[in-house]
This record gives sequence, C-alpha cells and structure tokens, in this order.
Amino acid sequence: MTTDPTSATRNRTGVAARPAPGQPMQDRRFNVKGWLLWTAGFLSFPIAGIAAQAAAGRINDAVAALVGGLVAGAVIGTGQWLAARRLLGDPLAWIAATAAAMGIGLLAGAWAAGYGTSVGELALMGAITGLPLGAAQAFLLRHRVARSWAWAAAIPLLWALGWTVTAAAGIDVDRQYAVFGAFGAVTFMALSGVVLDRLRAATPAAPSPQHGPPTATA
Repeated sequence: MTTDPTSATRNRTGVAARPAPGQPMQDRRFNVKGWLLWTAGFLSFPIAGIAAQAAAGRINDAVAALVGGLVAGAVIGTGQWLAARRLLGDPLAWIAATAAAMGIGLLAGAWAAGYGTSVGELALMGAITGLPLGAAQAFLLRHRVARSWAWAAAIPLLWALGWTVTAAAGIDVDRQYAVFGAFGAVTFMALSGVVLDRLRAATPAAPSPQHGPPTATA
C-alpha cells in the first residue's frame, strides 16, 4: 500500500496546511510588490468611513456602532480582498466575515469606551474592535498561511495604533467616525502587510505534481 506524499500537507481544498519532511518552503524574500498592493488598500478606509457615516451617522449609540461597523467592514474587506485576492481566497467569505466581525467589534468597543473620542478611549475601542476582526480573518487564513494565530494577535494592536495615529494627526475624531482616517489607515495597512508577508513566507509551498511512468497497456 502506498500513501499520497501530499496528503500530510494539503487540506480538502488542496491548500498547503503543514510541512512534510523535506517539503520546500515559500520564497522567504520580502514581496515588495505584494506589500505595496496591500498598503494601497488603505484607500478603502476613507471610503468605509464615508459610507458608514452615511448609513449610521455618528457612532454614539449601539445601533449606530453595529450598523456603522457592518458597513465599514464590508468596504474594508472588499478593499483588502482586491489587494490580495490570491492569498485571501473566497471574496464572499472574506468580505462577510470582515463586515460581521467589525460590526460586533465596534459595537463592543464603542460601548466599552463610552463612545468617547480621547486618544485612550479610541485606542481601547480599536483594540476591542480588532479582537473579533483578527480572529475571524485568522480563521479564514488558517489553511492559507502558517501561524495564522499571529494575525489574530496583531490586528487588535494595529487597529488601536491606527486610531492613535489618527488622533495624533489632528483629525477631527470628535465627529465619532466608525473607522480611523487615512494616516491611521496607511499605518495599519503597511504594518499588517509586513505581518501578512512574513506569514506567507513561512508557509510551506505546495508540492509539485508527481508524474509516474506511463502504464503499459495490452
């Protein structure tokens, strides 16, 4: 009885999940082009903020936070998928998970921060928003990159940093936006892009198809 040499490293969708002995790794070099494309996805954040404000107004109560988070998350999820669609997989799953997680996260985060807009309150709101957001996206990445748990750990910190940078840049955060502004968005996408690239680089490469010798026929 023979075993499939790829069976230990591929899940049901055919995506590499864990390395087998002697299995080649991805190119470990930093993918500058991929990082630049991902960072360019920051453009979705201002659009998300405008869309959320149009749909929910100020984030000053639970309903506004939930609706604003859902709308902003859908726009941001779309921007992220367009920036890295080969890595992120099914667009509907990524966009829906990002929207739902951000809606839940902003609902909890804004409430915990008392809907305040000081630097500390915004950082707290961002960290709490990032918890379900990072977890949901890490779940979708679990068969696509190695150590996807690192993504879940990084997103709350980076989301809090995005709000901190936005407040420090003098943006009028008193208007209670659903998501941080362009300065915070560039910071978030640039740093999260580094994390994503390093997870990609640590992921085992899919093995090349093995072709056996032709079978003789009568």
